[in-house]
Amino acid sequence: MTNKETASMQGEFERALGEIRTRVSLSGVAIPKIAVAYSGGLDSAALLHLLHAYAQSQQIEIFAFHVHHGLSPNADHWLAHCQQQCAALGISFDARKVQIGKKEKNGIEEAARLSRYAALGEMCSAHEVPLLLTAHHQDDQAETVLLQLLRGSGVAGLSGMDSANHAADLLSNASLLMGRPLLQVARLDLQAYVTAHAIQFVEDESNLDPRYARNALRHQVMPTLEQHFPGFQQRFARTAQHAQSAQRLLIELAAQDLHICLDGECLDISKLKQFSSDRIDNMLRYWFGSRGVRMPSTSWLNEMRSQLLEAKHDAQLCVTHADCHIRRHRDLVFITPKLAPAMLEQVPLAFRWNGEAEMHFAEFGGTMFFETAEQGIAAEWLSAQALTIQLRSGGERLKPAWNRPTKSLKYHYQACDVPAWERERLPLIFADKQLLFAAGIGMDCHQLSTETGAHIQLRWQFDQR
Repeated sequence: MTNKETASMQGEFERALGEIRTRVSLSGVAIPKIAVAYSGGLDSAALLHLLHAYAQSQQIEIFAFHVHHGLSPNADHWLAHCQQQCAALGISFDARKVQIGKKEKNGIEEAARLSRYAALGEMCSAHEVPLLLTAHHQDDQAETVLLQLLRGSGVAGLSGMDSANHAADLLSNASLLMGRPLLQVARLDLQAYVTAHAIQFVEDESNLDPRYARNALRHQVMPTLEQHFPGFQQRFARTAQHAQSAQRLLIELAAQDLHICLDGECLDISKLKQFSSDRIDNMLRYWFGSRGVRMPSTSWLNEMRSQLLEAKHDAQLCVTHADCHIRRHRDLVFITPKLAPAMLEQVPLAFRWNGEAEMHFAEFGGTMFFETAEQGIAAEWLSAQALTIQLRSGGERLKPAWNRPTKSLKYHYQACDVPAWERERLPLIFADKQLLFAAGIGMDCHQLSTETGAHIQLRWQFDQR
């Protein structure tokens, strides 16, 4: 590699990293520190040296973070190599050892990936690093696009890897930004850079194992493509950029549609029906993503959409997803948690109120708020009571106001249009055997006081799900 070629690569790297740093700065996060995910291989070694040269003129503190999976007999050697290289460059180094089970449900490769990113996120948190760089390059992007195409992915999958994103589903640090400044650089150019600068690196023997899908593509399919379609990597990368642009438009449309259809945390079926099937699916995927629900398959989404739109007005529809339940009640669509049986068999829990504004009850999945009000339970009286929080056992009755009759909780739930599945987990508050409050309905009037002094109203809120 000539000096001119080296300067060109460094210029491309600095341009890409500058754009990534701008994205971080626009999010309001200062970036005095940058870390590299450093395996010791050729790609990450090149990235580390490029960043080292860049940081010297930018007053940036840099770190190298290594994850020891223990899957290779050479893992200890790789760790020692990375530590030595960083010491020679004066770069702060940290490492984590992770354990990978031999019989992981989703395969060793996926388990290693998830544990690696979780460990990297932990190290970024420990060292207060807001930006983590990975050495993904143009050939990796081409492999990703081809893999997603073979899996039958849609626009989101064909978008490949973005130059920067918050990978909250992978990294333990949700605020951390992950940047890929080498996406426009071919691996051959990285190899030439490493050779020209005599940069030492290690070889991971697992990268030659054709049992892994990426390796099969890299060593068997990609060389054939290169033979018949020279420079296909650049065209695949360009396809990914087009797909990213299309995906951004789909997200923008989905956000607008969701705003139209939202009723609190639910979707209004009558508004949903105004859209085409494709637009509904686009919005539902966006809604699922915003609620932390994994993307469903196309067939599952089609079936769910049909059931939601075609169900009768009074149908109690429930569609099961791996992460949750999708339910329809009246003309609203809910995302509800999949509860362990123990959550619905929670035993009563005794407690005392000592003037707190709120008390969290993890066993019941939410928080009880004690709010000052003109009318409510006398605070002095409430603080003297032995209180109990529990689920409904049957037969409970409540009088919401003096001018209203005492009725069963079932009657009040129906009157308040509380969905049947919510009733099972809405807690009650008792003082001895007297019902004070039923979540989803409100206070019982028997202990409401208008005398002078502080008064308290109770309010229940489930944890975010």
